Amino acid sequence: MPSWLAALESKESAARSRAGELREQIAGLSETLTLVEAELSRLQITRETMAEVLADGPGQVGPVPVLDVESAVGPLAELVPVLLAAEASGDATVTSEAYRRILVVFAGAPGPLRCRDVCAGVGLPAAANHTEGMRSKLKRLVERGILAEVESGLFALASRAGAR
Repeated sequence: MPSWLAALESKESAARSRAGELREQIAGLSETLTLVEAELSRLQITRETMAEVLADGPGQVGPVPVLDVESAVGPLAELVPVLLAAEASGDATVTSEAYRRILVVFAGAPGPLRCRDVCAGVGLPAAANHTEGMRSKLKRLVERGILAEVESGLFALASRAGAR
């Protein structure tokens, strides 16, 4: 008897084979999706950081004309690897808006800064509670190797600390 069982086994084998092919496609697509999502996340962080930098800062009356693009963008290039490394390690603290604003202040600074200078740079009053909170954030960035405390209470980007 041309067995219905043989026909069923043949169809079952074909379905198993197709399921295996689909699993391989899903695995490939999942890997591609992970890579694209990582790229998207990096681009979003870059866009947000650039928007903050280019926005009017506290106390500015209007936009400041940028005459030398290289000198305006150059310091920000130091932040890209820092933010990418923090994102890759899942460090949501460093990639948060408050910490990005702090890093932008350091990127634009000509030298090391004190807590009160950073407070002013991010638009906070120099009251004791703000400076102590800022000191805590700066120490956290030192622990992560992003900032360096070049002297007691004086902080700089770790990438610049040796250039002093």
